[in-house]
Amino acid sequence: MLPTRDGFGKGLVKAGQKNKNVVALSADLSESTRTHWFQAKFPSRFFEIGVAEQNLITVASGMAHLGKIPFTTSYATFQPGRCLEQIRTTIAYNNQPVKVVGCHAGISVGPDGATHQALEDLSWMRTMPNMHVFVPADANEAEKITLASVQLGPCYIRLGREKTAVFTEKRAKFEVGKAQVLRGGNDVTIIGCGPQVFEALQAARSLEKKNIKARVINLATIKPIDKKTLVKAAKDTGVVVTIEEHQILGGMGSAVAEVLSEHYPVPQLRLGIQDRFGESGSPDELL
Repeated sequence: MLPTRDGFGKGLVKAGQKNKNVVALSADLSESTRTHWFQAKFPSRFFEIGVAEQNLITVASGMAHLGKIPFTTSYATFQPGRCLEQIRTTIAYNNQPVKVVGCHAGISVGPDGATHQALEDLSWMRTMPNMHVFVPADANEAEKITLASVQLGPCYIRLGREKTAVFTEKRAKFEVGKAQVLRGGNDVTIIGCGPQVFEALQAARSLEKKNIKARVINLATIKPIDKKTLVKAAKDTGVVVTIEEHQILGGMGSAVAEVLSEHYPVPQLRLGIQDRFGESGSPDELL
């Protein structure tokens, strides 16, 4: 069990070792976002901006314009939440290769409550032109996504706080824009992103005991979305369930629905936050 933010922290250090232009910026949350590991290794390439998220973004955009590859980090409620206009105007509009990393996303932040539970961030970020959007399923995948993002333009990487199951293989290759079919089946398709993919696999095992064979898809890349894999699954199984730790309005499930409604409509059930704010509680209670 490891939080996905740990995978990001390890991947960031590896990215820094491979490319001297990789830099990290923090909004006074280096330990929580695991950028303190990068700071310890490359102190001259780490920048503490303080509690000033709008400044964090504009500084990173300027650095990117001069050839750096910045990773900006904070809680997802504050980044992208507090600095959405700066992300839109100085990063996405200018197509600068800044990697916006939103940590402590989702309702599993737990006791911090509604103000700190980012439940709308995917809907904000996936609608921005030029923006890649990723939600790693576990720490292994978070590390791979971090390394892959170095070669891309603007990116948003969504990470969790809590320790969650590590179930993807370290040696498995990650491909940007490619969904992964983790389990075969022709009765129903379950599509997840983030740590909820593990829950989808658990559900598939339970359904198998009832002679229902579920196909499970890990949709770690929300944008660009893998239309081919999604449409094939809809054709093969005829019914789709999506599960995410995000509002069902505008999130991963909505992205899937947009694809299927245009290319192969089938019944779809979207599981997630039902148009409400979160509340304080343990992650297990809230989920």
